Amino acid sequence: MKEKILILVKTYPTFSRKYFELVCTAGINEKGEWRRIYPVPFRQLRDWEKYRKYQWVEADIEKNPSDSRPESYKLRQGLEIKIQGEPLSTQNSWHLRKDALKDTTVYTHLDEIIEKAKEHNIISLCQFKPKEILKMKVERTEREWNPDILNQIKAEDDQQYLFDYMKNEIRLVKKLPYKFSYRFKDKTQKESTMMIEDWEIGQLYWNCLRYAGGDEAAACRKVKEKYEHFIENNDITLFLGTIHKFHRTARNPFVIIGVFYPPRTNQLELF
Repeated sequence: MKEKILILVKTYPTFSRKYFELVCTAGINEKGEWRRIYPVPFRQLRDWEKYRKYQWVEADIEKNPSDSRPESYKLRQGLEIKIQGEPLSTQNSWHLRKDALKDTTVYTHLDEIIEKAKEHNIISLCQFKPKEILKMKVERTEREWNPDILNQIKAEDDQQYLFDYMKNEIRLVKKLPYKFSYRFKDKTQKESTMMIEDWEIGQLYWNCLRYAGGDEAAACRKVKEKYEHFIENNDITLFLGTIHKFHRTARNPFVIIGVFYPPRTNQLELF
């Protein structure tokens, strides 16, 4: 089926034995229904197919038979994604972006969405509004990709050309050596910490590292400052998604796959 989808989520690239490099892409259709398009080897798309966040695209999709999560689809034919215009503007306090999300359910209770995911399998993507975001947490993590996965890719004959192509033409995406998470309370005062896996925060780290002359501590401080600035000055909603292999088994299968941060507005400014 062909659908118009507003791209809301692009996660930081990861590697898999089956698909090499992957980006989880998610958004909503014109009815406000969530769609996950997976797998998408984003950096292999042609230039005119490389969509941006808050940009409408048209894609021919079908339910992904290898992914039981209700919103999971895959491209029906090759990598055909047609971009429909420029990303929605941030003018007027993100009015166009907020209007596009008006028909999408906003959850406020974490246990509710966990139950809907694990017990009933009726959601795996959602918009979530914390009652309060307490802080951003920065932690060290593995600095290199899993060598077993990369070695397997190199060892498989049918993947050898792809690996060489990626290495020489696009190059392996760098693994983030730090995890960035938000700690927050939901409407019931339940506290949780969730990792932010958005491509945006990964790119921000690399940009800050470059400006800091390679000083990782300074780069992490800059990322932390920016995302804590959002807490103080922006009206934050989180886009959450479940991890496939933990969807029905983990205590909390959700991670933050996007941060929606329009500036706070005074109601009087609207008139």
